[in-house]
Amino acid sequence: MKKKKKKTKKVISRNLGLEIGSICGRYFLKLKHLHYGYWTDGLDVDISNIHLAQDEYVKFIISHVPEGVKTILDVGCGTGELAETLLNRGYEVDCVSPCPFLEKQASELLGDRTHIFECFYEEMQTDKQYDMVMFCESFQYIDLEQALSKTNEFLSSGGYLFISDVFSKDIKARGVMSGGHKLSKFYDRIAKFPFRFIENVDITEETAPNMDLYGDVLENVIQPVTDVGVRFFESRYPIATKFLKWKYRKKIEKAHKKYLEGGRTGDDFRKYKSYQLFVYKKDAQE
Repeated sequence: MKKKKKKTKKVISRNLGLEIGSICGRYFLKLKHLHYGYWTDGLDVDISNIHLAQDEYVKFIISHVPEGVKTILDVGCGTGELAETLLNRGYEVDCVSPCPFLEKQASELLGDRTHIFECFYEEMQTDKQYDMVMFCESFQYIDLEQALSKTNEFLSSGGYLFISDVFSKDIKARGVMSGGHKLSKFYDRIAKFPFRFIENVDITEETAPNMDLYGDVLENVIQPVTDVGVRFFESRYPIATKFLKWKYRKKIEKAHKKYLEGGRTGDDFRKYKSYQLFVYKKDAQE
């Protein structure tokens, strides 16, 4: 029961984070996507260029879709922008979205051009099978065994498993950045399924600059704004503020250490994380 409650809190927290990220990204930076940017040579690493880096990421993804693919299941479709691009290129696309806010955005964008499964991938039910099941920065949020099992169920014979996501490196040291299945565990689990390796591209270098920008925003925007807010409440409600800081001191210390004490730079990302694109093909059933 406690484990389920903890998972529910984690899901709510993640959905709120996605919602805030989407709202702020669209309003302040005119971003259409929620995913990392792909920083090519010649593109200055500047917050004003994130939308360009995200467009490059979409181009990179589409360039690695195998030939012959016609039907795609986009797992964790975000705002639906990638699905729309795929639809405009002639693919048939269905989506999975467990976040009500993002599902609403994707539904408004895509209309009746697609079917959106409003559920967690682990809970998805359908008789349909697809030429490709795609995970773009959603694979890390799904139980590894269930992700592979469900994909095996939904892929047609000869279909493709497509993953573009962050993984954790197999090193003893741990950074403050969470997320990502361990690569060794991924290789171990996928070997038990009828998926044949087709392609692997390491894009850690092209995605690491996102963390430099993220760290810069935390240090020069979030931290100062937080400090101003705390000073304001201390001046207006000194006793209440003191009580709340004492009552939630452990959570405050944890959040401060996780987000505001460094450890979120491109170099940290390179050290602890690995951003990989994988393509596997489901072997034809004899």
